[in-house]
Amino acid sequence: MGLFKSPEERRIERDIKIRQGIRRIEKSIREQGKFSDEFIRNAQHAKKIGDDQQYAFIRNSLKKTAAVKKILERQLLTVKNALLIKRQAEASADFAKSMGLMASEIGRMFGETDLVKTQADWEKAMVQSQSREERMGMFLDTVEDVASQDVEMTASDAIDDEEIDRMIEAETEAEHRKELDKLAGLRAELNSLKQQGEKQK
Repeated sequence: MGLFKSPEERRIERDIKIRQGIRRIEKSIREQGKFSDEFIRNAQHAKKIGDDQQYAFIRNSLKKTAAVKKILERQLLTVKNALLIKRQAEASADFAKSMGLMASEIGRMFGETDLVKTQADWEKAMVQSQSREERMGMFLDTVEDVASQDVEMTASDAIDDEEIDRMIEAETEAEHRKELDKLAGLRAELNSLKQQGEKQK
């Protein structure tokens, strides 16, 4: 039952959800890479058969895919940074709790004569905690600004047609080199078998 969960159990559940969110973003980034590979193969085929209209369409799709991947990568960085700040806040909270327990013990052992100092230490810890909360609020505002900038991606973030063409050409050349390497390997294997046959004779 959610009502009876301890604060630690709730914290663990929140951490699990955050990690799941990170994994989903990482999976989406990998998928964009696969989409790019498929679009490049399709563009090569369109160029091979001389379908300029399909080639232009695929090139635009590649540009959109690259833009989406860039946004996802920025979002992933933002979430990871937020997780680090969350852990820092938790460490500060643990510190404040420990200080509270120690202050309570000091008060119990030394009597109420030291309660003034304990209260001062406590108030100082609370001020530090509020300051950290304010910094967290400023960070979250920045995160929202970054997210809105991602949605309204400027033209400068887009990849131009020439770069897409170079990507497609580079992939075509790489595949051609692979085919040549395979042929060279097969020739070497045939020559080796041929030489073995001649030695046996």
